[in-house]
Amino acid sequence: MTRTILLVLIGNRRESAVKVQQILTAWGCIIKTRLGIHDGVLENCSDTGLLLLELVGTDEQKQELARKISVLPGVSSQIVNLEVE
Repeated sequence: MTRTILLVLIGNRRESAVKVQQILTAWGCIIKTRLGIHDGVLENCSDTGLLLLELVGTDEQKQELARKISVLPGVSSQIVNLEVE
């Protein structure tokens, strides 16, 4: 069994979040699980964020989603494949 996780680090969340969300919405059919993490709440809200996305679909779809996200300024992504025998 193989699980594919896309890690997305957003460096300027206030400016990039809308664009990231638009991409995620467009590719929503291959996103099985989504977890968003950022430090702080209310007045102390952090400007950085981390998304963990469990992906399904073809390798080409997964790579294209990672590419589209990582071309945004201040945003990086990395695919991690985990296997259990």
